[in-house]
Amino acid sequence: MKQRLGIASVLLGDPEVLILDEPVNGLDPEGIRWIRDLLRDLAKEGRTVLVSSHLLSEMALIAEELVVIGQGKLITQCTVGEFTARYAKQWVRVVSPQVQALKSLAVAQGATTSEENDAINFYGVTAKVLGELGAQAGVIFHELSPQTGSLEDAFLDATASSVQYHGTQVEGVAR
Repeated sequence: MKQRLGIASVLLGDPEVLILDEPVNGLDPEGIRWIRDLLRDLAKEGRTVLVSSHLLSEMALIAEELVVIGQGKLITQCTVGEFTARYAKQWVRVVSPQVQALKSLAVAQGATTSEENDAINFYGVTAKVLGELGAQAGVIFHELSPQTGSLEDAFLDATASSVQYHGTQVEGVAR
């Protein structure tokens, strides 16, 4: 409630530029959605909305442009799409009864893999190439889907050389 009141009081002055620090901290899901919708609406009105946040999953939903700073230095300034394209890992998830045959063909072409439940993730190869390899070998696909890491994964990769402490990677999470 305090977050909403604080934002409402700021909006009384009808500012063209808003600078918010962690605006969704401590809010319930309804409050988070309210803030998210409000910030989008303010941006649509032509206002500049600058948000400082460590909640990257939330920023992925509302931000258009990112400024990433590590140890006081600008790492990059670009759109969310450009950032994830540049820094997030990309892979292809495949589910197939003949996935081992496809794996052999793809690895022979330089791909690497990791297994995840009933799927195999292929790195260093596109879905198009996997589809063509599979078609040539008669592989039946139940799933062939390109994947991109999250904004959080991209951020951790982009800032890896700018942090003093590195957490451990969780098994099965692509980074």
